Amino acid sequence: MNAQLPAALAQHPFAQGFEPREIDQLAALARPVRFAKDEIVYREGEECDDFYLVVSGRVILEITPPSGTFTFGTVEAGDEFGWTAVLGSHDRVLQARALQDTEVLAFDAARLRALCESDTALGYDLMRKLLAAAVERLQAVRLEVMDLYWPVAHRAGA
Repeated sequence: MNAQLPAALAQHPFAQGFEPREIDQLAALARPVRFAKDEIVYREGEECDDFYLVVSGRVILEITPPSGTFTFGTVEAGDEFGWTAVLGSHDRVLQARALQDTEVLAFDAARLRALCESDTALGYDLMRKLLAAAVERLQAVRLEVMDLYWPVAHRAGA
């Protein structure tokens, strides 16, 4: 294991609240990965087995129907993405693309799930963090949809 990974992980907001022992366990599963500007991290519908913590840079999350691309959100240093892989869903529902040169810590989701099952206290804390991230992301999308459609709904009498 890279000796700098535990320190880098401990500095990431997602890891706040984990005990030093847990940070070490998680860091043992992490590997640093770099993505160049405009590089596709994964495509919608593609199998992907990793969960990511953004260390630097920005990644856009997109839906890519045949009619065009729709931005679902962006993540940057301090954020996480790809959490559906941790839940056991390997087919991505979004596309992730680096908006600029980006550094992440990538975690093999199967190994992360196995750690959660063997250390249920850590697993509970990790799943709570993932659920909070999902709720936060859904709330952001909800607000964007309201911004787009509220004037129309208001004129219609809502």
